[in-house]
Amino acid sequence: MQVAIGSDHGGFRLKTEIINYLKEQGIDYHDFGTYSTDSVDYPDFARAVAEAVAAGKFERGILCCGTGIGVSIAANKVAGIRAALCHDTFSARMAGEHNMANIITLGERVIGTGLARDIVAAWLNAKFAGGRHTQRLEKIAAMERDACFR
Repeated sequence: MQVAIGSDHGGFRLKTEIINYLKEQGIDYHDFGTYSTDSVDYPDFARAVAEAVAAGKFERGILCCGTGIGVSIAANKVAGIRAALCHDTFSARMAGEHNMANIITLGERVIGTGLARDIVAAWLNAKFAGGRHTQRLEKIAAMERDACFR
């Protein structure tokens, strides 16, 4: 598995901790930035990660900002992306099992590093349940194709 990861300045420290976790687990990743706590605009990094995941260059993506909200909104503007804001392990597992979320977003100012590691593990280990959830994802994909949602 290859994971795209990115953050703005508000999520930089959390992103660094998650990268350490990915390294410990032997998971390949690419860091799309930012590379410091200097102020930057989160949509730039959310877009880079989301487009890389949508293009199939990476199986999954992780985005961090101060709350996780901004990067979630931005990433979900890219067709084919199902970014889920997760601040607990249950939501992370359900994002994988029911929503087949290909990106999770986390907030550095909301959760600690230990919980963030647990959330990432729950999401990475979740297996899509299929069944009725497949039909729902097909409806979301149809919304993306509908001109009124562009």
